Amino acid sequence: MLGTILHGPGDVRCEELPEPTLLHPTDAIVRLSATCICGSDLWPYRGLNEVTSPRAMGHEYCGIVEAVGDAVTTIRPGQFVVGSFCLSDNTCPHCHNGFQSSCEQREFMTGAQAPLARVPLADGTLVATAERPPDDLIPSLLAASDVLGTGWYAADAARVRPGSTVVVVGDGAVGLMGVLAAKQMGAERIIAMSRHKSRQDLALEFGATDIIAERGDAGVARIKELTRRIGADSVLECVGTRESMMQAIQCARPGAMVGYVGVPHGVELDGQWLFFSQVGLLGGPAPVRRFLPHLMDLILKREINPGKVFDLTLPLADVAEGYRAMDERRAIKTLLRL
Repeated sequence: MLGTILHGPGDVRCEELPEPTLLHPTDAIVRLSATCICGSDLWPYRGLNEVTSPRAMGHEYCGIVEAVGDAVTTIRPGQFVVGSFCLSDNTCPHCHNGFQSSCEQREFMTGAQAPLARVPLADGTLVATAERPPDDLIPSLLAASDVLGTGWYAADAARVRPGSTVVVVGDGAVGLMGVLAAKQMGAERIIAMSRHKSRQDLALEFGATDIIAERGDAGVARIKELTRRIGADSVLECVGTRESMMQAIQCARPGAMVGYVGVPHGVELDGQWLFFSQVGLLGGPAPVRRFLPHLMDLILKREINPGKVFDLTLPLADVAEGYRAMDERRAIKTLLRL
């Protein structure tokens, strides 16, 4: 089968690979209905995460179960499933507390930019639908595997409440999903920080009430201007740079929460400054498995359409162009058809 391998910065290839097999009795093999490129895949692609050897890419997935290990009891061949990028047993104390992304057996999904994928810890990771979904819902269900669940977690961690004012820092796929999540959670005002027209338009479609193009100190000043110098009740940090984190904290009012889900690169915070800001922080890798049943239900009922975040569709063989398009900001998120 063909699959995506990253050999080094800027060097991603679609290559012939062996089909995955069951390695452990808790595994499942899933034939993917579609896959995609994640914004976090760009970190190693850009050389910001070290690549020491060829790496199989892809951690977002949904599709039909082909085989399961002897210990798998809740998932069976023929079912359509969606799984999280964080693999979990869903039984340990951290899982029971809703933080499956800190599972005692946690692994991270790899190799999903391919027609077939091995999913460890299948019982705890995969969520099956009652029947096979129609094809037009596949992009939205695929989004639930990571970016939708991550944006949802950012809003949940930031304690978005009905009637609240929310700022979303970052206009990539996760930030746009954060806008969608804040709208679903009843936020009255959602301020999206974006400089790009296509992303601004999608943010407005997902529920943003205001768009701010400024960044840094100028962006913070605009937020304060829009909130009568108070700041936001909740801020979603969906980038992961020092600038975005500082901007997020400074946009928050005292007593507010910042939900941060951008993988940190170069982020360092001064303890005394944070102490006097009186802003709470909660983030990390999103426990997507906690939210999957609810998000899949919203999608299957057609109450949300997160699949609109895919603005470029390519065959898997053209995956290198998908990476280039996202790296050059010609695409928000690339869907790969198999």
